[in-house]
Amino acid sequence: MGTQLSTHAALYAPRRSVLRGPGPPRLRLQRAACLMALLRVTVWSLCTKAVSYIKYPKACQKGIDFSRDGGYMALAERRDCKDYVSVFVCEDWHLLRHFETETQDLSGVEWSPNGCVLAVWDSCLEYKVLLYSLDGRLLSSFSAYEWSLGIKSLAWSPSSQLLAIGSFDEKVRILNHITWKKITEFEHPATISNPKTVVYKEVEKRPALSSEDLSIHNISTGSALFTSHSKYEISLPPVQIPVVKPDQDRANPKVGVSALAFSADSRYLATKNDNMASVVWLWDMQTMRLEAVLEQTAAVRCFQWDPKRPRLALCTGNSKLYLWSPAGSVSVQVPSEGGFQVHGLSWHSSGESLVLIGKEQLCLCYMDTEPEDK
Repeated sequence: MGTQLSTHAALYAPRRSVLRGPGPPRLRLQRAACLMALLRVTVWSLCTKAVSYIKYPKACQKGIDFSRDGGYMALAERRDCKDYVSVFVCEDWHLLRHFETETQDLSGVEWSPNGCVLAVWDSCLEYKVLLYSLDGRLLSSFSAYEWSLGIKSLAWSPSSQLLAIGSFDEKVRILNHITWKKITEFEHPATISNPKTVVYKEVEKRPALSSEDLSIHNISTGSALFTSHSKYEISLPPVQIPVVKPDQDRANPKVGVSALAFSADSRYLATKNDNMASVVWLWDMQTMRLEAVLEQTAAVRCFQWDPKRPRLALCTGNSKLYLWSPAGSVSVQVPSEGGFQVHGLSWHSSGESLVLIGKEQLCLCYMDTEPEDK
């Protein structure tokens, strides 16, 4: 059972990738890599073999989003030099609402987890977030500043009560769901001096090798003999965070908050600031303060919360998996031959396992939950 969804564009042959919907049906997205505007979205029902066509999809950062229950799809469109959003009912793909948005160049759409509010944001050239109801009414708009690069990332809390907005000015602004006004903002300072913030610093240690270990018999490609082991050490304040100065003359400078994620209980928010690429920041949303900082030896590739517990997993492109929870932080060596490197990860919905993704291999990691059960 399911539905296949495809987007088409002119000039180039499409490339295929899988887009997993939040609920049934599962969708396959076929997107063309070209400079021209997309021509249409085609939806195939794998059950009834019916075909539906949707015109004028917009090629942007996040032009399609599904509600958490899989009931609705929001699609960004571009017609006559204006931005629009169409809301479709996924059961039979009929158009529920179609409305124009107050954006100059719409960059993305994202449903709140409860499916009641749709966040729409403008391109990085203008800081603007618009909140629409399911029937297309504009509930509120938010703009933090003008005449500078704007929004870089956006994330809803699982409770739908908070909306986090990351921007190129290296700040995260938090909006509440009642007034849609800013209730606080988080900065990413180069020096951490608050003694209540726990700073975990990864320290690597390579094992000492004897002449016997270095014999031809023991040496192999990707041998564990040459694998460095690491652990976290707690650094006392003040702590200097490594900062890379971005090249402002180049397109897409490595600066600003590019990644945001709330924990499953909405208690914690994890952020990454691109010019501090080796650091993950963890904020307590109850006290509205910086709870912990994870300083890695390499740039953070990916992080994702356990879908059931306040536990964060992250990777940096080496052979280790890193985990943080309010109880502490740990570095885990992946037991794999051939120099397996973790470039991405994804949790199972139960939170009891996760997939570690390498360039050519996958590794399935199971969590030992016995101590928690006891």
